[in-house]
Amino acid sequence: MDTDTLLQLDQNLNWHPCAQMKDYETFKPLVIKSAYGSYIELTNGKKIIDAISSWWCKSLGHNHPQLKEALVKQMEKFEHVLFAHTTHDIIVQLAQKLTALSPNLNKVFYAGDGSSAVEIALKMSVHARALQNQKNRQQFIALKNGYHGETVGALSVSDLGLYKQPYTSILFSPIFIEAAYVDNLDDPLWKDASAHWLKTEKILEPYADTTTAIIIEPIVQGAAGMKIYSADFLSRLASWAKHHGIHIIADEIMTGIGRTGKMLACEYAHMEADFVCLSKGLTSGWLPFSVVLTSNAIYNLFYDDYDRGKAFLHSHTYSGNALGASLALATLKIIEADTLCARACELQTMLYAHMQEIADKTQLLHKVRAIGAIVAADFVWGHNEKLNQLLAQRAAEMGALIRPIANMLYWLPPLNIPLQTLVNLKNITLQALQQMRSHISLE
Repeated sequence: MDTDTLLQLDQNLNWHPCAQMKDYETFKPLVIKSAYGSYIELTNGKKIIDAISSWWCKSLGHNHPQLKEALVKQMEKFEHVLFAHTTHDIIVQLAQKLTALSPNLNKVFYAGDGSSAVEIALKMSVHARALQNQKNRQQFIALKNGYHGETVGALSVSDLGLYKQPYTSILFSPIFIEAAYVDNLDDPLWKDASAHWLKTEKILEPYADTTTAIIIEPIVQGAAGMKIYSADFLSRLASWAKHHGIHIIADEIMTGIGRTGKMLACEYAHMEADFVCLSKGLTSGWLPFSVVLTSNAIYNLFYDDYDRGKAFLHSHTYSGNALGASLALATLKIIEADTLCARACELQTMLYAHMQEIADKTQLLHKVRAIGAIVAADFVWGHNEKLNQLLAQRAAEMGALIRPIANMLYWLPPLNIPLQTLVNLKNITLQALQQMRSHISLE
C-alpha cells in the first residue's frame, strides 16, 4: 500500500490515543517500517531517534535480540493459558525476581496494563479494610498533579484536569496534598522538607482514621511535567502513613525498573510501599503486562475457605500471560547483567548537560532538571499546544521523536542508548528549537 493511501485510510478509520484528531490533518502520522535500538525507521527511509522510549516503555530500545529470543522460545511452548489454576516455570521465575525487589513485597498479582494495576491496588486496599472490619477507612489521599491512568479508579486519584474533567460525574473524590518540589537533586529540599511537611501534616491529620491508602508516583510525576519532588518529603509521608496504619500505593509504572537509576524510585526515600504497581518498562514495551506487588500481610487477609467470601476475585483474561512473563523475566535479567541502573545514573549527568546547553544557547528553556534517564525543562513561553506540535513536527523532520507535555520538553530515552545518539538528539533538538523563533515572535 502506498503511503498516501495508507495515511488516508488511517485518517478515515483510526482514532489515535491522547490526541485531537483534527491536528492529524496538518501533522500527519509517522509511517513506521521498522524499529531497532534507539531508532524508528519510516517507510520513506528516514531514521528517527525514539527520544521518549515510545511513551516511556522501551527501556531496552527496540527489537532487542535477547527479548526476541525469550519471546520466540516461549511461543514454541505455549502463548497463553489462563492463569486461574495453572502455573509454569517462567511465571514462577519471574515472581522470584519481582519479589526480590523489596524485602516484604512477597506476593505478585498480574494484570495487563498500568491503569489496571492501579485499579487492583485500590481495590485490594479497600477490600482489605472490609476484611478487617475497618469499613470507616474508605478515603484515598493522592498528590496534586498526579497521574495514575485512565480507568475510573485510576482517574479518580489523578489530578490533571485535561484528562479528568469530562468524567467527574462518575469519579470518586480523594484528598489531594502537594509534594515538596525540587529544582534538582542538589536542592536542600531534596534532603530536608521539614518545613513543607509541617504544613502537610496538619492537612493530613483529620483523615488519619478514615484513610485506607495514599497513592503516589514516587519522586517523579510524569504526565504533570516530569516534576521531581523531595525524597525526604516522601520518606516523611510514608512514615506518617505507617504510623497511622494507612497503606501506601506506589505507582512505579513509569519510574520503576531502572528508569530513575534505581530499580524502584521508592528506594530514594528508603521506604517500602504496601502495594507497588509496575508496567511499561517491565517488558521493555514488547507486550501489555503489569503487576501489583504486595505483602504476605495483605495476602493473608484474603486467604480462607472459599465459602467465607474473602477471595479477591478481580480477574483479567490475560493475567499472567506467558509471553509477557517471558519478556519481563528477560528484561529483569538484562537490566541486572548490563548494570543499567548504574548506567541510568551516568546518563543523568549527560542528559542534564545536553539539555542545559540547549537552554543556554536558545534561551527558550529554563528549570532544567534530571534524575536517572529522565531530563526535562520548561518552555519560557509557557503552555502552547500549537507550538508544542510545531516543535514535535520540526524535530521529527530532522530525526527525533519528541512529544512535549504542556509547558515542558523532555527526553526519556532507552537506558542503553549510545552516547553518540544522545549527542545527535541534542543537536536535533537545538536546531528544532532555533527554528521556532519566528513562530514564537508571532504569538
